[in-house]
Amino acid sequence: MKKMKRQNCIRFSVFLASIACVPLVFGQQNNPESPGERQPGQAAQLTLDDLRTFTDVFNQARKNYVEEVDDKTLLEAAIKGMLTELDPHSSYLPAKSLEELNDASLGRYSGIGIDVQARDGRIVVNAIIDESPADLAGINPGDVITSINGRPIKGRPLQEAMDELLGQPDTNVVLRVMPPGEQEREVEITRQYIKIPTLSFQLLDESFGYFKMTQFHQDSAVDFQQSLESIRSDGIQVDALIIDLRGNPGGILRQAVAMADGFLDGGLIVSTRGRNSTMQMEFRAEPGEWLPGVPLMILVDHSTASASEVLAGALQDNERAVIAGERTFGKGSVQSVLPLRNGAGIKLTTARYYTPSGRSIQASGIEPDVVIDWDSSASLEEDKLREVDLDRHLESEAETPAAGILHEAPALNDFPLDDVLNALQEAGIVPG
Repeated sequence: MKKMKRQNCIRFSVFLASIACVPLVFGQQNNPESPGERQPGQAAQLTLDDLRTFTDVFNQARKNYVEEVDDKTLLEAAIKGMLTELDPHSSYLPAKSLEELNDASLGRYSGIGIDVQARDGRIVVNAIIDESPADLAGINPGDVITSINGRPIKGRPLQEAMDELLGQPDTNVVLRVMPPGEQEREVEITRQYIKIPTLSFQLLDESFGYFKMTQFHQDSAVDFQQSLESIRSDGIQVDALIIDLRGNPGGILRQAVAMADGFLDGGLIVSTRGRNSTMQMEFRAEPGEWLPGVPLMILVDHSTASASEVLAGALQDNERAVIAGERTFGKGSVQSVLPLRNGAGIKLTTARYYTPSGRSIQASGIEPDVVIDWDSSASLEEDKLREVDLDRHLESEAETPAAGILHEAPALNDFPLDDVLNALQEAGIVPG
């Protein structure tokens, strides 16, 4: 792509006026006085007056805002406003935010490997990740961090202080730490990439396997499959499997698809539809299952969202799993991350998800087969924020049933529902 060079002395308003002359901005509008006919459903194109209005607002803000603000800040604010007005999930990603999003998709972050919380104006260490830089430096749960890089914690915004623990890998951070009942000491720690633990397993009632999955990152399906293989190699035989997706906000769609594929021997998993032809996609399961014949339950709640809903919907529509819990969040939209030439990017909503039966997840969510009220103290629907409660959320679309697939509640005759629920109650996972 050709690079356009402009002298620094050219004002931003002149730049906008210049691009207004580029024919591609206006489509077929060769004569501003006699624009060509638009095709049905085609949005109106911008006129020169529209761009002049933008430059007028830009210049008024630059000249008359109560405090001086630079042009770059104003331009970035305009970009952010353009995207956030579309829907709750489209946004501008500065270079740092884009990097953090990429790290999250890889299931990692760059830091020292501690979980902290603000308590009484101090930062207290809650937990340490094994073999992390903090662990190797001798940091322990209960330690109080009193300063970071020579700056005391007291009197500062605590979130700002906690953010200083993060940074580029192979960079150092200097902490002053006060262990309970001991003298304060100084320690220098080198930040490294930390793997975010997102999957855990425990055996309930000696026969029910319970997995907790907190998000979908690049290796989620592989991690899950390896866990199943580890269980088999240990000689553990499960009579039913529970996957807990409560509070799981989603993540990488293809990992949820791969998870569903692992439990299905064929059939449609999910489809996406958008304006762009590249977003008209279908994902289908290939032959072969991880645990054929083993009953499966998926636990969901009001914050189970996005890729988590794709997995739940696929297994529900294919009658492979019983969905238990609350109606899910209802985030049935696809966000594409598009890089920009300045190192930043945009997260743009480009399509909707549809379950195998043609149900739109958007703003409606997945209805469970077995309803469980997880928290009776917050059981009122108005206390549980969902997609439909967000400003400018996309509306759901009418159901378009897929050929040969009609969702019905799965038969529970072969599912040890009562035994599984009792085991979950005894483990404190399900309220008694």
